[in-house]
Order: sequence, then C-alpha cells, then structure tokens
Amino acid sequence: MTDPVPAPSVADRTGPVLVVDFGAQYAQLIARRVREAHVYSEIVPHTISPTELAERRPAGVILSGGPKSVHVEGAPEIDPGVYDLGIPVLGICYGAQLVAQQLGGTVANTGIGEYGRTELTVADRGVLFGSTMPDTQQVWMSHFDSISVAPEGFTVTASTNQTPVAAMEHVERRVHAVQFHPEVVHTPHGQQVLEHFLYDVCDAPPAWTMGSVIDAQVELIREQVGDARVICALSGGVDSAVAAALVHKAIGHQLTCVFVDTGLMRLGEGDQVVETFQKHQRIELIHVRAADEYFAKLSGVLDPEDKRKAIGELFIRIFEKTAGGIEDAAFLVQGTLYPDVIESGTATAAKIKSHHNVGGLPEDMQFELVEPLRSLFKDEVRKVGTELGLPDEIVWRQPFPGPGLGVRIIGEVTPEKVDLLQRADAIVREEIRSAGLEREIWQAFAVLPDIRSVGVMGDERTYGYPVIIRAVTSEDAMTADWARLPYDLLERMSNRIINEVDGINRVAYDVTSKPPGTIEWE
Repeated sequence: MTDPVPAPSVADRTGPVLVVDFGAQYAQLIARRVREAHVYSEIVPHTISPTELAERRPAGVILSGGPKSVHVEGAPEIDPGVYDLGIPVLGICYGAQLVAQQLGGTVANTGIGEYGRTELTVADRGVLFGSTMPDTQQVWMSHFDSISVAPEGFTVTASTNQTPVAAMEHVERRVHAVQFHPEVVHTPHGQQVLEHFLYDVCDAPPAWTMGSVIDAQVELIREQVGDARVICALSGGVDSAVAAALVHKAIGHQLTCVFVDTGLMRLGEGDQVVETFQKHQRIELIHVRAADEYFAKLSGVLDPEDKRKAIGELFIRIFEKTAGGIEDAAFLVQGTLYPDVIESGTATAAKIKSHHNVGGLPEDMQFELVEPLRSLFKDEVRKVGTELGLPDEIVWRQPFPGPGLGVRIIGEVTPEKVDLLQRADAIVREEIRSAGLEREIWQAFAVLPDIRSVGVMGDERTYGYPVIIRAVTSEDAMTADWARLPYDLLERMSNRIINEVDGINRVAYDVTSKPPGTIEWE
C-alpha cells in the first residue's frame, strides 16, 4: 500500500488528461480523440505511481483498454491509490473492468464475449450520456470478460444483452467506466461521451488549439535557446519544414537551416527544398551536397537497423562539420513526432524500429536537441503548419522517412538502385495526384526489393528488379489500412513503370495493413 497522496483541488489540476496505457492498440487513438476535443493529453505507463501522477497535476485520467484479462496472473494494474487522489477517472474496456475489480465489484468470465457493433441501452443518463443522446445507440465492443456487479456506491447507467454493466459511475468520487470503446468511429456518439467526461467531470476547458500550441512552443523555444545560434535539420518533409517555421517564428535570424542533400530523396525534391526555403520562406539555408558520402557509408550495409543508424549518425556528423562555421551553434532542431517516440520504444511500447531522429542519434552528439513537435501527431503538425502560413505543397506533402529511400531499398543502397526507385516512385505519386487521391491517401510510394525476376519484353528475356507499390490510408500513422486503389489506376502505374524505367520488369501491390506490417518496409 502506498502512502496517501494529497488530493489536488480543481485549481491545481491544470495539467494534461493522462491516458494510462495497458497495452491497448487504441491508447494512441484515445489520446487523439481527447485532443480533438481541444484538451491536451499524453500517454503514460500503467506503472505510474499515485505520487508521480499527482505531480503531473492532471485534469483527468483515462484507463485504456488492453489485450489481457483482469483474471490472468501478471495482468497489468494501476496502483489503487490513484482512485483516492480526487482526480476524475474514466475506465474504458479493460480499464473499466479494472476499476470494477479494484473497487470491489465483480468481473465475470461468462464464456460469451462481445465483439463489433452492439446495441447499448441507456438506463440512467448520468453524466456521460448527457441529455441529447438517444436511449438506444450503437457502440463498439471488444471484450470477453464482463462486469457483472458494480462496486458499492456506483450507479449502472447502461447495459447490453450480454453485458449487465456496460457503463457505471460514482459521481461523488468522479470515477466513471464504460465497457465499450467511445474512441472509435464505430461508436457514433463516442466523442460526445468523451467530451462529457472532459468538460463536465474534469472541468477541462476546450482551450488546446493549434494557436495555443504555437504560443506555448514559441515561449519554450525562446527559454531553451536564449540568444544562442540554432541550426535546423531540414529534410524537406512536412515535419522538419513545420519545425523550422515554428522555430523561425520564435527566434528569427538566430536560426540557420542546413539541408543535407543525401542523394536519397524523391525525384527533384532537393531542388524544391532549396527554392522553397531560400526564396519563399526567406530562411537562411545552407545546402550540403552529401550523396557521395552517404553511398560510401552505406556500401555493404544490409540490415535495416544498421542502415537507419548509419544514416542518422552521418546526418549528425555532417551537421557538426557544417556548424563549425556558425558561431555559437549549440542547438539542433528536429521534426520528431509523437509516433516516432512511441515506435522507437518507450516505457509503454516495445521498439518497432529506430527512427533516425530518435534511436539513430549517436550518443556523443554535440548538439542539444530542440524538438517542438515531439508531442504532436501528424495531423496536428499539418494544422500547425497551416496556422504558420506554410503553403499547401509543403503542409500536405506525403510523409517521407528521415532515412529517405535508404529504407525503401531492401538490401544494399547504391546510386543505380536509387535512380531506379526515384523514377518508379515519381510515377506512383504522379498517378495518385492525377487520380485526385492525394488528400485521401496517407502515403503512396514504391519499394525496391533485393531480388530480380525473369520477364519477357519485346520477345526477349529480361532479368530485372520488381517494384512493390505501397499505398495506405491513415489518420496518424499509428495504424494504417492498405488503400483500395482502382484496378485501372494500378494498371496505369504498372504499365508506366515497366515501360519508362529500364531495369524494372515486374510490379506488385502490397495489401498489408498496420498492424501486422509497418507502413515502411524497413
């Protein structure tokens, strides 16, 4: 049992809404839905102690779902002392069952689960169901165990045919729980449920906007760097472009952008980056042509993690060398995003892959990092970019990995392979744009695998590379679904690539979602 922690008053609860992660695939989605209600949220591990949680002064706490049963030995828990803090709590799915179990209710394994769309009957509107929602509504369920008896003092507010306690609340303790998933689009009134918790239970004002994000980051950047010179790792992608614009707004002429042209960018993008930032944004830009160094560094490197680390380390070394001519350059700006941090491994997420701007940085790096977008999802970054006045061709550019085509070429990276992939990839993106699908598709690109296949062209045998087309839809890159592109569009892509890119004789389409795959191949 932990020592009692003083309960914070409403005035003291000025921090974010904390989403406690129990290993749910939807934890990040919950955080995004809270932010869509204009309330800032962050994800924390379930091992957080009541003292640590109280120190964050959260406006509220949401316990996520999870893949475990509360009855399984070693199932994740939260310290029950959290319920005594006086901080509003909302349990979702597994989080709801944990609330019931820890506070004296009963969670039963009935042998009958509920999965997918389910009809919910509201018996008592309480706080979460408000006055405008229907008495009967569709919700999304995904559970096997069920709360059969609510803890003492709780009111059961909703049920389904299979779940007698589908929602419950203890108004005085400000503890609420729902067995369904309000964060998914398959629960039509789910956002309203979350907003009732945020506004009516947590007293959290809808004040978190992109304007407030910019104002807060400008203040933090100025406090961090003072009068020092700052350089920005400008890649030409959305993230680094928005980061550069945000830092430039904060410190103006103290910022110098350094564009390292790795030779691993998409076709024509190097020239476009230089033109955009020198001529249109009027930000000081140093253009470093480093393709030869990168190809030498990647010679013989086959493992994708080794490639990412090699690219990340050389990236920093070139910056260090370039910064030698910039007086007092002690800070490095990077466009690190929240999904980058999560995928690179945190206390609550196993490492999926190292991102060159998170796990790929050398330990002896000479710069202090400035990462103004580190807490944002991609859609939020685009909104910040628009708010800062960046043009649509920058803000809506498709995401591009920091290591560039180095992780879209399977196996060794060579100038010849880069040339093939650049030309094939340009065709894919051009056809997506011509079809009017650029805003609907999260990413569409080509991948060059490390194999060759036999083909027939002009009655002659060919032995060339295949190309894999990858196109996905997503909201934040945490999950993604393969895009159902029209067959005639795929046919045009295939015909053009084979006819226009000498050395490619076969085209395939990747129909894998994330999970189980990742968006990038490496």
